[in-house]
Amino acid sequence: MKHNVILVVLDGLNYEVARHAMGHLQAYVGAGRAALYKLECELPALSRPLYECILTGVTPIDSGIVHNNVSRLSSQRSIYHYATDAGLVTAAAAYHWVSELYNRSPFVTARDRHTDDPDLPIQHGHFYWSDHYPDSHLFADAENLRLRHSPNFLLVHPMNIDDAGHKHGLDTAQYRNSARSADIILADYLQGWLDSGYQVLVTADHGMNNDRSHNGLLPEEREVPLFVLGEAFSFNANAAPKQTEICGTVCELLGVAHDKPLCRELLK
Repeated sequence: MKHNVILVVLDGLNYEVARHAMGHLQAYVGAGRAALYKLECELPALSRPLYECILTGVTPIDSGIVHNNVSRLSSQRSIYHYATDAGLVTAAAAYHWVSELYNRSPFVTARDRHTDDPDLPIQHGHFYWSDHYPDSHLFADAENLRLRHSPNFLLVHPMNIDDAGHKHGLDTAQYRNSARSADIILADYLQGWLDSGYQVLVTADHGMNNDRSHNGLLPEEREVPLFVLGEAFSFNANAAPKQTEICGTVCELLGVAHDKPLCRELLK
């Protein structure tokens, strides 16, 4: 069965903070309507390499997107490519690096900030470039895309948690409260997405450390959450998804042909 999918990537969200601070998402888990899994992000634990990993299933050392300053189009096949090849509608409200990976590089603000082009992998997009761009605005951008275009696949990618971590560090009120804020904003949209038939995955690219950075092997840098919500998921407590399996799992949900690894235990 084919499903529409929303993938939320809460940039920089550490697993343990997600577990104890995301009360709305955890309410779904407690009600048996969602499941939370712990993922270990691939290395290096940096944003652009892991956007590529999440959306293509390819590790950074194999994709060549090995740090944040590698600014070029991806050479890999992404969820966006599989979806558009199958005639599906794609969209993203995301940081501009996502546009650079799959649409056009370099990012030109006047041209690329608001994208509507059926010939691009990400057909409809609202892209931002300031890390403090408010999460509230970003979620509204995403909902605008959903209501206007009814995308089969929508990426929602806010940055304020990561921004708080870089400014204040992992073990701070500012970082934890940024996660709580994202959870509250998500609460305005989540049930509406589910009622509209979307399968929802909420994850992160990497975590955060007390040095106000991330790039290494510390658990707090590598351990990230994966919440799954929707009728297509098994909520199997024994499932052990990997970050490299998100791409294939989303493609499986979309019902599109792909050649990526996936976590079958996540699905009914």
